[in-house]
Amino acid sequence: MTSSISAQDLPSLAGRELEPSDWFEITQAQVNQFADATHDHQFIHVKPLRAKFTPFRGTIAHGFLVLSMISHLAQQNAVRPDGLKMALNYGSDKVRFLQPVRVGKRIRARQTIVDVTEKKPGHWLVKTEITIDIEHEDKPALIAEMLAMYIF
Repeated sequence: MTSSISAQDLPSLAGRELEPSDWFEITQAQVNQFADATHDHQFIHVKPLRAKFTPFRGTIAHGFLVLSMISHLAQQNAVRPDGLKMALNYGSDKVRFLQPVRVGKRIRARQTIVDVTEKKPGHWLVKTEITIDIEHEDKPALIAEMLAMYIF
C-alpha cells in the first residue's frame, strides 16, 4: 500500500482488499530445503519419481511451506501506516488447506483486511484474510485468517 494512513485511521481499512502479490514459483529445491528444515521427508514432497505414481502425478509442496510463504507474499502489498515501529506475527484464527501445490506451480497472495482493533494505546491488532492462489487453478491452495500486531 503506497498511500499514507495514521494509526487512528486503521479501522477504516476493514473490508478493503489489497493488491495481490507477485506470482512466486514453488521449486523442488525449495521443497527439499523445507523438508530438511522440518525433518518431513515424506516421499510425496521429495521423491519426484515415486510421486509420479500418485494422484498428483508429481511432488507437492508441504502445506506448511505454502502457509509460511504468506510472510513473503503478503508483505509485498501490506499496509504500512505512518509512524509504525514494528509489525509482529500474532498468529492465526483459522487456516484451511484446500488444494496441494504441485512443484513448478506459481502461487500468489490475495488479502482482505477483516478487522482492526486497538488492544491498548499504540497496539493495533489487524486481522487479514489471505488466500493463496495457484496460477491457472480454480481452487486456491489455502485460506487463512492471519493476525498481526502493529506497534506505534
